[in-house]
Amino acid sequence: MSDGDEEPEESADAPAPDVDVETLQERLDDAEAILEDAETEADLDDAEAVLDGVESDLEAADLPEPDEDDEEDPADEVESRLSALRDDLEAQRGPYAEDVVTDVEDAQSTITSTQWTEKGEDQLQDAVDDYLDEAGDVLDETFTGAETADPEALASDLDQVAEAIEAADLDPDEDTETIEALVEVTDGFLAGVEDAQEWDDLSVRQKLRAEGFYDVINQKHKDYPPEWTALKQWEQRANVEMVLLCLEHLGDSDFMERHCMESLKRIGSADALDEVGERAARRDLLAVEIVGRIGSEDGIEHVVDFVDADGNPELRKTALKSLGEIGSEDATQEVADQLVADNDSVRSRAARSLGLIGDTRAIDPLTDVLADDDSHTVRASAAWALVQIGTERALEAAAEYADDRSFLVEKEAQRAADALDSDAAEAAA
Repeated sequence: MSDGDEEPEESADAPAPDVDVETLQERLDDAEAILEDAETEADLDDAEAVLDGVESDLEAADLPEPDEDDEEDPADEVESRLSALRDDLEAQRGPYAEDVVTDVEDAQSTITSTQWTEKGEDQLQDAVDDYLDEAGDVLDETFTGAETADPEALASDLDQVAEAIEAADLDPDEDTETIEALVEVTDGFLAGVEDAQEWDDLSVRQKLRAEGFYDVINQKHKDYPPEWTALKQWEQRANVEMVLLCLEHLGDSDFMERHCMESLKRIGSADALDEVGERAARRDLLAVEIVGRIGSEDGIEHVVDFVDADGNPELRKTALKSLGEIGSEDATQEVADQLVADNDSVRSRAARSLGLIGDTRAIDPLTDVLADDDSHTVRASAAWALVQIGTERALEAAAEYADDRSFLVEKEAQRAADALDSDAAEAAA
């Protein structure tokens, strides 16, 4: 039961507070006076409480609509002044030791996640060493710096400062001077990190020079651009790493991109397969061709899906050729399926690729093509493939057409017959 002295509880349907613009402005005057005289965080908390109250009452109050002749809504004036006082409040808060720790942690993240030049790493080491000394002076501590410019080690060194600041338990009111000194030296350190040379700050030629790309040419090189001269030298040395480096930095030049890819094609190294495979996935015909030239079974996955690329016979033929050059029986079925493709040139390339693979399972389908295909070119490719497979059964299937009406087919069939005769002669000897 109530004793009659308690304030009644407000219901959910309580009327809006009975306030007016003049009263709200007076309360803002009070908050402004507190801010002007504030010396501690507690004083600022008091000012914030007043501002919170004004904001709450302003949102709930049912203020009259302004007259049409009024240039500005009085409620908007209150809201604008409230916002300005909140800005003043935030400007007076701090500094806080935890903000310094956050800055140090952000610097650590930047140091470890950024790719620096050799010069940049040296600049970072100088910045960290200076900061350890300066922060140590402020905190009356001794911090030890790393002897190496390794970014991971430098970032780790900064843990000493962050841990010391946290252990000092600095109060924003009682230790203001110490915190301000820490903020000052930390700001200087952050500026040093920002000024350190990043890899991305370099031009393309600076990056290539830093990587030693130009080391293989002299000052009298005759080709232009000089990158082309260097590229040819690295190709002669079969240095895939340098060719890929050139492709990475100069790939936006059609001229250099083409020459880099041609170099990779001539080198034919599996070290280039990842990069070439990514380009092949974008249906780059030259990249698909290079996959075959490399000849690694790991390349099958990069090209096998293109043997049935609708509407693009050139891509299909290039993919089939690459699978033939790789020569893995794992691709036999996908290649053999193209013996019935609508396009004559695709069927012909499929037949020749089966010959390069050499899988004896292809003998029967190749024999059917030789017997039934409407194109003499395709039939000749099937005969050629049977000769390449080279087993007795394959040679016999091709040799049956030694008197074929097509000269191309007859030529390959005669080769099969000659190979059979040679085998027979060797067996009889």
